[in-house]
Formats: sequence, structure tokens, C-alpha cells
Amino acid sequence: MNNLTFLEKDIIGDKKKVINFKVGDTIKVYTRYKEGDKIRVQQFEGVVLGIKGEGINTNFTVRKVSYGIGVERIFPLYSPAIEKIEIVQRTKVKRAKLYYLRGLSSKMSRLKRMKETETSEQEAQPAPAEENK
Repeated sequence: MNNLTFLEKDIIGDKKKVINFKVGDTIKVYTRYKEGDKIRVQQFEGVVLGIKGEGINTNFTVRKVSYGIGVERIFPLYSPAIEKIEIVQRTKVKRAKLYYLRGLSSKMSRLKRMKETETSEQEAQPAPAEENK
């Protein structure tokens, strides 16, 4: 292991978040903002278009349509500004990146929902351990 791997383990430490959402899921990301003396939490709800990177450099892209205009936001997974991530709806997709949703209208970009039995089986399985390279 090189020095960067040790540094990543120190930074992530106990805050290791298990990625329990996948590409295509609709999620709510709660982020903290500091405005003057106050700290407030803002929600961003949308579809996960892709997950990129590994380790501390993991990012995910969320897209929502607001007043007819598509808004995309890239979040670093281990950012201290992210308070929590909630899964609103699970969907079944056959691609790793859903960039094709950018060109579709909101009605055409609907994804197939997962059945309740499939969702409960996936949540019951433990997260796979990362292999050392």
C-alpha cells in the first residue's frame, strides 16, 4: 500500500458510508449550508445518473427537473457537507450511466420501479468487501 491509501483510510475512518443506492434510484441528498451564523439543511431530490471513482474520490451525479429545466448536481460521497442520503424509490436499469435521460422529456424518462420483494432481498444482503489491489 502506498501513502495515499493510508491517508484515505485515515480520512474515511469510521465514517465509511455503505453505498446502498444504485444508478437509476431516486434519492434525496440532504446538504448543509452555512448562511451567516445559521447552518441550514437543503434537500436535492432526483435520479442518480452515475457513480464515478473509488475510495475517497467517489462522486455521484443526481438529476432533477425543476420547472421544466433539468438540473444536475455532482456530490462527493464522503463530503462533510452531506448530512444524509435517503432512498425514495428503487428502479431497475440495465446501464451503468444514464446520460441518455438528458435528452428525453420528463414523461419519456420514467424508469421501471423495482418490486418490493426485490428491494427487500437486496437490502438484506451485506455489502461486498472491497478487494485489496
